[in-house]
Amino acid sequence: MKLTDISNDINEWFDGSGPLADTVISSRIRLARNLAGYKFLSRCSNAEKSEILDKLRDIMMSLDLGDKVFYVSVDKAPTLNKHFLVERHLISRNHAFGKGPRGVVIAEREFFTAMINEEDHLRIQVLKAGCQLSDCAKQINRIDDMIEKKVDFAFSPRYGYLTACPTNLGTGIRVSVMLHLPALKMTGQIEKFFNAAKDMNLAVRGLFGEGTEAASDLYQLSNQATLGVSESEIVSRFEKTIIPEIIEYENAARSQLLSKQSDVLDDKISRAMALLQNAQLISSQEALFLLSHLRLGINMHEHMGASTPAI
Repeated sequence: MKLTDISNDINEWFDGSGPLADTVISSRIRLARNLAGYKFLSRCSNAEKSEILDKLRDIMMSLDLGDKVFYVSVDKAPTLNKHFLVERHLISRNHAFGKGPRGVVIAEREFFTAMINEEDHLRIQVLKAGCQLSDCAKQINRIDDMIEKKVDFAFSPRYGYLTACPTNLGTGIRVSVMLHLPALKMTGQIEKFFNAAKDMNLAVRGLFGEGTEAASDLYQLSNQATLGVSESEIVSRFEKTIIPEIIEYENAARSQLLSKQSDVLDDKISRAMALLQNAQLISSQEALFLLSHLRLGINMHEHMGASTPAI
C-alpha cells in the first residue's frame, strides 16, 4: 500500500459523522513515548536517530491493528507529500519539515498513525469522527500495551513516562477535539470560548495544531498538563464538563442567529454556495471560510443542497 492509495479517499474521522458532529468534528488522543536507554532526540546524532527509527518502524509494522498499515519515510518524501500528510492530520508540521531520519506508520483508514522521531521517539495517535474520546482511549491503550510488550519505554516511578517536553511528562497523553464554532464567531462571542478554555487550563490551537491559527472557524482544544492526572480523569473531564459547556455556548449563539439575524445568516449561506459553485479561482483560505458557512447552514437545516460528508 502507498500514500497515493489514500489520497482520493475521505478519511473516516473527517466524514461529518459521529456523536455531536454538528460541533465536534473529530476526537484525537495522542501518547508520547521514548525508548529506554536512548537520549532524547535533541541530543541524538543522525546515526542514533536512524537506530531508533529502524527499531520502532519494525515494531509498529508488526502490530495487529485490524487494518492494513504502511510506512512513509518522511525525511525522504517530496514536499507535496509532506503537505498532504499534514493536511490529513497524519503528521505534524514539525515532523514534516524537521531534521534527521524520521518516518510515520499509517493505518489504511487513517484512524491511527505513529510518528517516529518527531519531538519524542514515538508519538502514536488515534482519531475518530465526532465526540468519541472514550473509544479513542480504549483503542490507543490497547495499542500502547501491544508496543510495551516488545520494547521498554523510559519511565520513572516518580514522574511517569519521560518526555522531551515537561508538559507531556507523566501519562504522556494529549487529548484534543476539533471544534466547529461559526456561530460564536459570527455573533462576536468567540472570546467566551477562549476565556472558558483559559479558565479550564486548556490550549486552543488552529486547524493544524501547535503554531497555527484558526481557519474556517475550526479550533483544536486540548489539555496542557499530564503530570499527576490520570488518562481516564482527563478524558472524563472533556466528555462530561468541557465539551458540553462549549456546545452549549455554540448552540446558544446559533439560536441567536436564527431569532435575531436570520436574514444575515441566510445571506451568508447563499453567498457561500454561489461562490463555491461558480468561482473560477479561489484560495484555500477563502474556500475553508465559505465551507464553514455552508456547513453551518446544513447543520441548522437552512440549506439542504449539500451534505456534510461532501463538504
